[in-house]
Formats: sequence, structure tokens, C-alpha cells
Amino acid sequence: MPRRERPLDDDGGPLVRLAGALRELRTEAGRPTYRELARLAGFSSSTLSAAAAGRQLPSLPVLLAFVRACGAEPGPWEERWRATAAELCDEDSADEEAPGGERQQAPYAGLVAFRAEDAPWFFGRRRQIEQLTERVGRRRFTAVVGASGAGKSSLLHAGFVPAWRAEHPDGQVVTLTPGPRPLAACLKALRAPEAANRTDADAAADTAETVDAGAMRDAGAGDDDPVGRAARRLLNGRPESAELLLLVDQFEETFTLREEPEEASRFIAALLAAARGPGSRCRIVVSLRADFYAHCTDHPELADVMREDQVLVGALTTEELRQVICGPAARAGLTVESALLAELVARAQGRSAVLPLLSHALRETWRRRRGNALTLAAFEATGGMEEALARTAEQAYDALDPARRRTARDVLLRLTAPGDGAEDVKRRVRRTELKLCGGDPGPVLEHFARARLLVLDHDTVEIAHETLIRRWPRLRDWLAEDREGLRVHRELTQAARQWAAVGRDTGALYRGVRLDRAHAWASARDFRALSGDERDFLTASLRARSRERAAALRERR
Repeated sequence: MPRRERPLDDDGGPLVRLAGALRELRTEAGRPTYRELARLAGFSSSTLSAAAAGRQLPSLPVLLAFVRACGAEPGPWEERWRATAAELCDEDSADEEAPGGERQQAPYAGLVAFRAEDAPWFFGRRRQIEQLTERVGRRRFTAVVGASGAGKSSLLHAGFVPAWRAEHPDGQVVTLTPGPRPLAACLKALRAPEAANRTDADAAADTAETVDAGAMRDAGAGDDDPVGRAARRLLNGRPESAELLLLVDQFEETFTLREEPEEASRFIAALLAAARGPGSRCRIVVSLRADFYAHCTDHPELADVMREDQVLVGALTTEELRQVICGPAARAGLTVESALLAELVARAQGRSAVLPLLSHALRETWRRRRGNALTLAAFEATGGMEEALARTAEQAYDALDPARRRTARDVLLRLTAPGDGAEDVKRRVRRTELKLCGGDPGPVLEHFARARLLVLDHDTVEIAHETLIRRWPRLRDWLAEDREGLRVHRELTQAARQWAAVGRDTGALYRGVRLDRAHAWASARDFRALSGDERDFLTASLRARSRERAAALRERR
């Protein structure tokens, strides 16, 4: 006799409602066993049983197979599944609303890096903070090197910077990410009148388009120390002992996003001059992905400095992992089930790049908590540490209609840059670049931001963490399908930006092979993936070529 099905939880959530509807459908079909359904559906009985258990969202193919095996029409059920997936994506925000109407902060950051204001939730890094603080106190240039996912950005912003500010109250801290024009972005950050109150988000918003004329003057010809000079101006009026801490996060962008090869050399030379110049009042800390270390060796002076002045961010110890897991929960008044703690430590131990996966899985577990306890059952319902992120991304994608799925693909590919001999990297872009010919990406951006897969900051957009690029199979497949096309698109984006910068001069238009390649790539996608500026640039290039050919024909006649 078949076992009785376990009763559904009575929380009334979207998963329980969908599971209850599936059970009713099975009852209407005469209550076939799951083994009988499996023969009709093409999925295992355990997979079909899990679909109606109400603990996790089944994939769309599994749900539709279940429905067809019960003799129902799949169309309405597909709409129901998408509504459930969308509700789950929105549930994160709803879960953070406390009964009294006050905002309840999730104790875990998920994919996004910790910021300075998140320091009270930042646990398990005391050893690394002390090591870095001691090193920076002795050296004027320090490189923080580690794998993507080792927690470099969080260590700097939520750990090291608050500790440094506490020890150097008269000093100044400025943070930035390099972007496509790193030296200009750096000088912009240092010139900003509000620099004393800059947040990490403010610094990240500095891109080529926001660099003002004053910042560019600081990088003028013949100035061997523009960063040092800007630092001294910023410290004017402060005690002589006051120093500037300049933090360059995601230093690898110097090599991956720069528009011209000499951009990297100029930026590196300016940083080194500021740190090593006579009477320097500047200490510089850069964070670098380990797989881009070789790029630094192409710059001999930088290689010499980094040979001595680097801090490696590796795997956490067992005790540090316990603090990372239990510390935020305790601060939020929660407990971590001992079985869950043992499982997480066992999975994370000895893995330096595991922190984003761990944090995302913990956040998803928190969303599925029962009372004040984080349990192993809730963790397993997320898909576990290896699958939770992919499941979140896939649910967010599947909840979109077909048109918005195409937009999501175009947007996510635009937010990624080829790694050039290393793993692919995320790419921060301005919203103006995302005004695509294929439709308004706004709803898609908000949708993925609610799932904490994208970060929307001021007028910029970026993937929350590069772990998403590595761990979401669908995105990996998109990147693998047309890597050469992705490079063609990145070159087109850069060319269109430069064309606009010179007043749309015809001399900056594409010609010859580059035009043929770009036109073929865009035509294959019905020009949908192009931004307005890219479309204008490509159209102008094609028209210029037509005029040149017509003129050549007239001359031959």
C-alpha cells in the first residue's frame, strides 16, 4: 500500500499553494501513484513527489510533465508557475518587513559585498583585518590578492576601513573602482568636494562619462604625480600627520575595462608616484583577483612593489567559518542548528572562493527559517550551497515572459566582459548604455535586483558578484555560445563611446573588416542587443561606406 503523503505546511506561502494545487490535480486524475505518473511524465517518482511537497519550486519542465501526466492542459499551469516564481523573487523584500512595519535586516549579505555600514554584521575576519592593518601601517602601497569569492571587497570595506578610521581619525579615506578610464576616475574621486563623506557606492558610480574637466587637468602632460598632488590638496588644512588612504577595489578592471592600452600604464605610474614620492602623505591599497596577477608583471615597477607588499586572502579557518555563520545569526536573535553548522563548515572548509556561495545559501536559508532557527532542512530546500545560486537565478529568469527573457539575455551579456586569459569578469555600465533597441530593460533590471543578482546603484548597473558568471549554467552557456561575438560587441561599445567623445567625427567611424564584423554580428540579432548610441554609430558607419562607394563609382565612370 502506498505511503501517505506528508501534510503540507500551513504557512500559506506560494510554494505551499502551488503544491496544494498539484495535489488537487492528482486527486482529480484518480490519485495515480507517483511511480505511475513517472512512467507518463519521463521524470522520476521522487522528482514528481518533491514537486508537490511544497518545500522548493519545481523546474518548469517538471511541473508541465506532472500536469500532462495528470491529463490537464499545460498553458494555465505555466502561467501559474511563472506567477509563483515571480512571487518568490519578491519574497525577499517582503521577508525583511517586520510585523511592526519596521525594516528587518537580513543577517547575511548574499552575493553583494559588505559595505562600511555593514561592519556590525561582518564576522570571522579579525585575523585578516589585523594582518592587513599592520601591513598598511608599514607600507605605502599594498596589494590585497585573492581568488574571486575570497571576500576581498568585504574585507576592505567592512573590516579594514572601519579599523583604519578608528586608528587614524584625522586621516581621509577615498575608495574607487577603476572603470574604463582609471586615472581620470581616481582624480575625480580625489577632487570631489564631498570626498570626506564619500560612500563606497558614490565611488563606484565614477565612470568615464562622469569625469569632469578639473579631474582631467590633473592628469595633464608633464605632471609626474597627479594623484599625489590631488591627495595633498585634499588634506590641506588637516594636521601634518594626517594621511590619505586611497583604496582601489577590483584593481583588475585596470586591465579588463580600460579603453586604451596606455590607460593602465598611466594609472599604475600615478599610483606608484603618489605612494613613493618624497614626503608622500598617501597610502594606497589595491584589491586584485589572483588570476590577474600575471597582468601586473607586465609593469616592472608594479611587479617590484607587489613582490614585497602584498597580503594574500585565502581560505578561512574552521573557527572563522563558524563565526561567519553564527555571528550574524546571533546578532539577529537567531540560532543555527548544529547539524546545519556542521554541514556548512564541512562544505566550505579549505575553499577560498566559497564565501559568496555560503552567504547566498545562508540568506536563502534565513528566508525559509521557522521561528528563530536556521535549520538543515531549510538549507537543503534552497538546493544547498552549490545549487542555491543557480536555482535563484533560474527562477528569476523563468518568471519572465519570452520578450523579457530576450532582454535579460542581452543585458546580462552586456554586463560581462571576456577575461582575456583569465575567468570572465563583471562589467559595470551606466543605465544610458542599457537603452536597448530590443526594449526597455527597466523591469528586467528591477526584477533581477529584487533577487539580489544585480546591483542598481545611482545610474549604474552591475552583476552582484562574478560567482554568478561561474555558477549559473544558463549564463555560462550564453557566454560560451558566442565568445567572439561578445568581443565584437565590447569593441563596438568602446568605438561608439569614442565617436561620441569626438563630436561624432566621421573619422572615428568603422570601416573595412571591423565594420563587416560588427554589422554581421548586429544583423544576426536584429539589432536588438544594440544601445541607441551603438545603433547610431553602426548606421553612420554603413552610410559613410555607401557614400564612399558611390563616390568611387562616379570617379570610375
